[in-house]
Amino acid sequence: MKLCACMFALAALASGQVAHQNHPPSSAEYAKVLEDPSRDEWQKPHDVVMALALKPTETIADIGAGTGYFARRFALHAGKVYAVDIDAKLLDIVRKDAPANLEAVLASPDDPRLPERSIDTIFFCDVLHHIENRPAYYARLAKALKPGGRIVIVDFFKKELPVGPPPSMKLSDDEVVAELKAAAFTLTKRLDILPYQYYLFFEKR
Repeated sequence: MKLCACMFALAALASGQVAHQNHPPSSAEYAKVLEDPSRDEWQKPHDVVMALALKPTETIADIGAGTGYFARRFALHAGKVYAVDIDAKLLDIVRKDAPANLEAVLASPDDPRLPERSIDTIFFCDVLHHIENRPAYYARLAKALKPGGRIVIVDFFKKELPVGPPPSMKLSDDEVVAELKAAAFTLTKRLDILPYQYYLFFEKR
């Protein structure tokens, strides 16, 4: 599987700050837009985190964590948080002043490098549609999940929106449900709390 460098810069695309540049933005540029306070207006991070109902004993992995936008928030509620990314410089930002229960994981493009049977919740936000060979990636995620674990996906609706990448880059919610079904996951919940994104919960059959 090959992941482009833009995988973890979707907030940059959303803001329009780097979407049309002729060169890939640097990690520093990614970090700036990922942490842009205006993102909160449409990403609604508090609502997203609260909807997860994380337990103090829970372990959650944030795939494509970037600068830790969500991972830092998860650490306030979960027992253990893995911030997973393929960009070492972004993970350096995650590690800065990170709480003891937040661990940065440098992944490879085709492997999140998570311990087997160790994760209660695997979380994706605006990342899944950039992963190639997703069936193989789902198989690796299944190995990392504890029995009864779940995969949670937030991603952009596949249509023209004032934020996010163009429709040609996106996966529809129906496509995601079909892919996870083929990987032996069942859709257990769908939330409509975000203006531009679907919010889906899956468990292993």
